[in-house]
Amino acid sequence: MNRVVALARNPWARGLFVLASLVLAILAVWWRGPDWNTVYHAFDFVSWRWVIVGVLLNLLSVLARAWAWNVTIRQAMPEPLPKFRQVFSAFGVGLLANAVLPARAGELARVAVLRRHLPHGKGTSATLLGTVFAHRLFDLFPIALLVAYVMTTAKLPHWAVTGVVVVGLVGLGLLAVAVLSARGADRAPTHGERTARRLLAMARQGLAVLRTPGAAVNAIVFQTIGWTFQLLAVWAVTAAFALHVPLPAAALVLLLMNIATVFPLWPGNVGLLQAAVALPLRRYGVPYGTGFAFGLVLQAVEMSVGVGVGLVMLAREGLSLAALKRMEDDEEASAEDVLDDLADEQAVVDDEPVEDDARPYVTQARSRR
Repeated sequence: MNRVVALARNPWARGLFVLASLVLAILAVWWRGPDWNTVYHAFDFVSWRWVIVGVLLNLLSVLARAWAWNVTIRQAMPEPLPKFRQVFSAFGVGLLANAVLPARAGELARVAVLRRHLPHGKGTSATLLGTVFAHRLFDLFPIALLVAYVMTTAKLPHWAVTGVVVVGLVGLGLLAVAVLSARGADRAPTHGERTARRLLAMARQGLAVLRTPGAAVNAIVFQTIGWTFQLLAVWAVTAAFALHVPLPAAALVLLLMNIATVFPLWPGNVGLLQAAVALPLRRYGVPYGTGFAFGLVLQAVEMSVGVGVGLVMLAREGLSLAALKRMEDDEEASAEDVLDDLADEQAVVDDEPVEDDARPYVTQARSRR
C-alpha cells in the first residue's frame, strides 16, 4: 500500500499517467470521431444568446448546490460557523480543482479552502470531509428523479442502462452506510480511545444532517433545484443549436454526461463525453457531427462556470493553483494517516486519555438541533 501511495505522489509517475490519459483521449476521439467539417459548420447558425442563458442557469445551479452544502455544514460544525460566502468560495474552488486536477481532487480542495476560515483543531478536516460525502449523497435523490423521467419519456441507450444500474446500486449502498454511520455519531468518544477513533467520530459528525430530517429535506430540495437549473441549461444549449428536440432529450443528455464523467480518465473526459452525448441524439434526428459540436459547447458552458467562478474565488482567497495543489496533497496525506491509524488500532490498545476538546466538538453541533 505504501508503495502505491509513493508511486501516486511521484511527479514522474503522475506525468506518465497524464500522458497516457491524453493518448487514450486522442484514441477515443479518433475511434468515435465525427466528420470535422460537419462539426465546424455546426457553429455557423448558433444563437449565442441561448449559450449565455445556459451559462447563467449553470451559475444558479452552482449557487443552489453550494447552499445545500452550507445546510449540511451547519448541522455538523460547532460555533463559529462559516459564512455562506466562505462556503460558496470553497465550493467554487472545488469546481475549479475538479476541472483542472485529476481524480475528483476538488472534494479535498474545498475542504482545505474552507478549513482556513475555521478554528484549527483535531477533527475539523475529518468533519468537513463527512459533510462533503453527505452532500454528494444528496445527489442520489435528483438523479433518481432524472432517471425515472428519462426511462419513461426518452430513448435510453442499452449501455447507459448498465451504468445507471451500477451507479444506483453503489449509491444506495453508500447511503445505507452513511445513515448507519451518522447514528453512531451520537456517542461522544470515550476515554482510552486513540486519536484515529476520535477523528473517525468527527467524520461521522459530518453526516449529522442525516439525523435531522428537516435539514436533510432542505439540502435535498436545494440539490434538486441545482439539478433542475442544469437541465434547463442543457435545454438552452439545444435551443442555441436549433436542435428542436424535446425536454426529455435534454434530460437524457444530462444523465449521459454524468455517467460519462463518473470515472475521470482525463480532465473533463473531453471526447468521450461528446461521443456519449452525440450518439443517442442521432435517434432524435441530430447528425453525429452536430451532436458532437453541441457536446463541445455544452461542456464549455459547464466548465466556464466552474473554472470562472473557481478562479474568482481562488483570487479572493489569495491562493494560486500551485498552492491549491499543495493543500490538496496535504488533505490527502491527512486522510491516509487516519486510515493507517485505524488499521493499527485493530492490534494495539492505547490507554491515552481523550483530549477534552473532542467531546464538546460533537456535543456543540448536536445541541443546536
